[in-house]
Amino acid sequence: MREYIKIGINVLWGILMLYWAVSSLDSKATAQQEAGWKRLLYYWLPIFVSMYLLGPGEWFGHTWLRESFVPHTDFVSIVAFLLALLGLITACWARYLLGRNWSLSVQKKQDHELIRSGPYKWVRHPIYTGLLLLFTGTALLVGDYRGILAVVIMVVAFWLKLRKEEQVMAELFGEQYEAYRQQTKALIPFVW
Repeated sequence: MREYIKIGINVLWGILMLYWAVSSLDSKATAQQEAGWKRLLYYWLPIFVSMYLLGPGEWFGHTWLRESFVPHTDFVSIVAFLLALLGLITACWARYLLGRNWSLSVQKKQDHELIRSGPYKWVRHPIYTGLLLLFTGTALLVGDYRGILAVVIMVVAFWLKLRKEEQVMAELFGEQYEAYRQQTKALIPFVW
């Protein structure tokens, strides 16, 4: 069963990447964005490092990164898949609602809109919430400490990006965004 779950999680990641690629073709024109080196250093590098950490265990030999933090059971695998599936649904739903406002990096779009419906009612950054659920499900399936490290790297990377996005949104929407920020948590409903 575990091998089927592993294939299933890989399929979920494939669906996410395909959806992102196709839906990014219709984004609004960019009015302003961060420098390329910042995007590479703060966003892409953590993603590549985390994906590497979640890669085949043989890459890490007999190091502490390969030590298990959960048993490799069918139950753990199913929970991992369900977390990853919830993450995919959340990220894609949020991405769909953003529509043409979406961008990979922190950008000001022409005619930028503040979206507060769907998952945006519960968290301000549901795409990150969804991606973190996908990473957490994958890490749980891997079951090694390298998975925990990958998730921690992504939490830090998303938190840094989120803070920059919050500044841009505050500039764009002023008091309207501040009121939204007071009512809605950043990543975890009612918690954080």
